[in-house]
Amino acid sequence: MGERSVLLEGLRAYRLIAGMWVRSSMTYRTSFVVTVFGNLLVTGLDFVGILLMFSQVDSLGGWSLPEIAFLYGLSVTAFGIADLVLGSMDVLGARMRDGSFDILLVRPAPVLAQVGADRFALRRLGRITQGAVVLGWALASVDVDWSAPKALLVPVMVVSGAAIFSAVFVAGAAFQIFAQDAAEVQNAFTYGGTTLLQYPPTVFGKDLVRGVTFMLPLAFVNWVPAAYVLGRPYPVELPGWAAFTSPLVAVACCALAGMAWRVGLRSYRSTGS
Repeated sequence: MGERSVLLEGLRAYRLIAGMWVRSSMTYRTSFVVTVFGNLLVTGLDFVGILLMFSQVDSLGGWSLPEIAFLYGLSVTAFGIADLVLGSMDVLGARMRDGSFDILLVRPAPVLAQVGADRFALRRLGRITQGAVVLGWALASVDVDWSAPKALLVPVMVVSGAAIFSAVFVAGAAFQIFAQDAAEVQNAFTYGGTTLLQYPPTVFGKDLVRGVTFMLPLAFVNWVPAAYVLGRPYPVELPGWAAFTSPLVAVACCALAGMAWRVGLRSYRSTGS
C-alpha cells in the first residue's frame, strides 16, 4: 500500500507541475504553434536525410525505404513520447551545480516527479507527430503479410519503446547524480539511441548489435520485433519468441532504472551552493 500511495502521489505531483508549465506555454498561443511547427520541421530533417540517401541507392543494408521508414517511425514516436514525459531529466546536472536540486529534496513531493515534470514542454509534440506521420506512411507502403500478432506488435513497440527510453532517461539522471553532471553521456544514449535505431541493424557491426541487444537493450524498441514483422533475419541469433518480449524488457529496464535512481538519491551530496 505504501508503494502505491507513493506512486499516486508522484503522478499527482507530476500532473500539477506539468500542468503549470502547459498553462505557461499556452499563454502565447501563436508562439506555441510556431514552436511546435518548428520542432516538427527540425526533427523531420533526419528523415529528409534518409530520403536523400535513397535518391542515390535502392536499399540500405538490404532494407527498402518503407522498411527503414517503419524503423524510423517506431523509434522517433517512442522516443518522442519519452522525451515529452521525461525529457527534462538532462538538466539535472545544471540543477546540482547551481544548488537548486536541493530545493526539490525538501519539497513534499517525490523528487523524480518534480525533475521529470520540470520545464514540461508541449513543443515536443512536434517530434511525436512527425514520427507518427512517417510510421503511418510506412505501414501503408511496406510489403508485409499482416497477421493479428504482427498488427498487435506495432502499438506494443511504441508503448514498450517509450517505456525503455524513459528508463534510459531516469538511469541517465541517476548517473548524473554520481558524476555530478555528465548530461552529454546521458544524451549519447537517449538522442544517440533513437538515431541508431532509425537505421537497420545490418549496417552496423555485430558487436554493436549484440551490445544494444543484451547489454543496453534498445534493440527491443524496434529492431527485434520489427525484424519479425517485416520477415527479416536478425543479425544476432535469437529465439522466435524474443520478438514479443519488448514489454518484459521495458518492465525490467524501468525496475532497474528505479533502483538506480533511489541509489543515486541516497548517495547525493549537496554542492553547498
